[in-house]
Amino acid sequence: MHKIIKIALLVIGLIGALLWFMLPESDMPASEAVNSGAMNGMFIITYILLAIAVVASLLFTLKNLFSNPAGLKKTLMVVGGFLVVVVIAYVLASGTDVSVEEMAGRGIETSESTIKKIGMGLNVFFILTLVAVASLVLPAVKNMFSK
Repeated sequence: MHKIIKIALLVIGLIGALLWFMLPESDMPASEAVNSGAMNGMFIITYILLAIAVVASLLFTLKNLFSNPAGLKKTLMVVGGFLVVVVIAYVLASGTDVSVEEMAGRGIETSESTIKKIGMGLNVFFILTLVAVASLVLPAVKNMFSK
């Protein structure tokens, strides 16, 4: 299996090097360069390698997760905590932070639910930032006063 992977990587590397030399010249207009077969081939190789990396990382993560029951329990608790933060952030988001009419006047079509989801995302970011800062500061303060 290891030899097959090495050979596959070697073939992909050679194809990438060949496509590199077939790329359009730098003085070619961008509209023409976009339609270059070599550039499209390099994008396809990139997407294939990215998909392989994502699938491999997910498979090995899930394999490791399900082989360790304590780790699975801890992961489910973290995911549950994150869902609680998302629900709290959604409840705190008003949906009226920005005028829908003003956004439409600028050419940005939006709705109150979209604005509420954006507000929720910002609230999640703020809550998680506060949690991260507290998890760094509180142990330091506790350590300062315990000595």
